[in-house]
Amino acid sequence: MPFPPGGSTDIVARIAAQRLEKRLGHPLVVENRGGAGGTVGAALGARAAPDGYVLTFGSTSTHVVAPSVYPKLEYDPVKDFAPISLVAVTPYLLAVNPQVPAKSLKQLVELMKSRPGKLNYASAGIGSTTHLAMEMLKNVSDTEALHVPYNGNGPAVTALIAGQVEILFGSLPSLLPHAKAGRVRALAVGTPLRSQALPEVPTVDESGYRGFDASLWLAFFAPAGTPPPVIERLHQEIVAVIRAADTREALDRAGAEPITSTPAGLAAMIRDGVGKYARIVKAAGVKPE
Repeated sequence: MPFPPGGSTDIVARIAAQRLEKRLGHPLVVENRGGAGGTVGAALGARAAPDGYVLTFGSTSTHVVAPSVYPKLEYDPVKDFAPISLVAVTPYLLAVNPQVPAKSLKQLVELMKSRPGKLNYASAGIGSTTHLAMEMLKNVSDTEALHVPYNGNGPAVTALIAGQVEILFGSLPSLLPHAKAGRVRALAVGTPLRSQALPEVPTVDESGYRGFDASLWLAFFAPAGTPPPVIERLHQEIVAVIRAADTREALDRAGAEPITSTPAGLAAMIRDGVGKYARIVKAAGVKPE
């Protein structure tokens, strides 16, 4: 698990792991190894023995964004991993600390324009998808804000609640309980359709920025060289877990949308995604680390 505890990726990973452990009849330990936008943990996963006993819970951040942000990346997301299956897609939620005097995206944009560069926003790290989501919003709304990177979604959410930062365009599962409890104020969802978890919150698209789309996919990977029969067994078990009613209900409650794929389909997504996010990173002006 290449991110700290408490973030969206960690929440979804633990939902999947608990159920996968029961199906496999084998203990499954979630080991959090955060840092550098998830690339520290992903590099450890890439170097693990290809025997099927160490899996990496990767994401858009670790497998398609990282190559554009970290030129000295210690792994190749295409060559060093054997894709197994997608698990979920999580929308991004634009949220502010309740002390911020903005009750809608329109009001937040007006506030940011009246105080250019004075408000600050958190992210899960430089070049993370939370960073890019906010940069995309700044670009389409012609606004400025100060970026404050953290070591994962969990710490970023904590900083938002504490008032250390004013804004976070974070993954929905980590923000959802705090939005429902009033500890943060939800302004807009990044996906084209509203989230079933927060149906009252409008999308960025609805709020005037047509075509805006920010979300995060999550998936299981094994190290490259893992025997095909092992990949096939893991794929069958993971797909069965994600399609189970109790898993789907748990993911829905967490604000994540269950989804599965073939190993080949996931591999194609990564190859296409690397090029797509290279263009997004360049347009956002993110400096390589």
